[in-house]
Amino acid sequence: MLSLPLLSYVSLMSITPGPNNLMLAASGVNFGFRRSLPHLLGISIGHGVQVLVVALLLGWVMALLNHWRLLLSLMGCGYLFWLSWQVWLAGAPEARQAVTPMSFLGAAAFQWVNPKAWVMVVNTSLLFLPVSAGWQQALALAGLCALINFPCICLWAALGDGLRRYLTQPRARRLFNGVMAGLMAATAAWLLWDELTLLQVL
Repeated sequence: MLSLPLLSYVSLMSITPGPNNLMLAASGVNFGFRRSLPHLLGISIGHGVQVLVVALLLGWVMALLNHWRLLLSLMGCGYLFWLSWQVWLAGAPEARQAVTPMSFLGAAAFQWVNPKAWVMVVNTSLLFLPVSAGWQQALALAGLCALINFPCICLWAALGDGLRRYLTQPRARRLFNGVMAGLMAATAAWLLWDELTLLQVL
């Protein structure tokens, strides 16, 4: 099942900027690579589970997405705005004790309201799973996607971890977190605007 197109698609979708990768870069800066591992594993394993569910229930999921699309978009974008606020707080010296890395379960659950993750898993299932595929092929695809995804997203946490030594001053870290929070909030606003525009067209 592993093919160059699948490897290329999942790698590109995993490594390009998006909510997960922005959060991982911020987590790497604020908590280091090792403390970000539950977050990393939650994303990759959550992504694999999401691929498996979508691959097994593709027709039902497509109908559900169409019916609940606006609600899922609002939930996902609302959560992104909240995460942006959390990233912003991570840069405030007085709030450092209250902010912790995202947990494994939190990261895995986030995939279900992450608009980029939905685009990725639905396209992966449509493009790379044969119509007559059984649960074994769906499970193999899910495992491959998780394995391809993990090293790609590790780069973002490692990038953040590498930046830590340059961001030792509270002001520099606050600036970095402000930029990451702003990018995440802008991503949420763009996704929400895009969704509302699409609904007006439809």
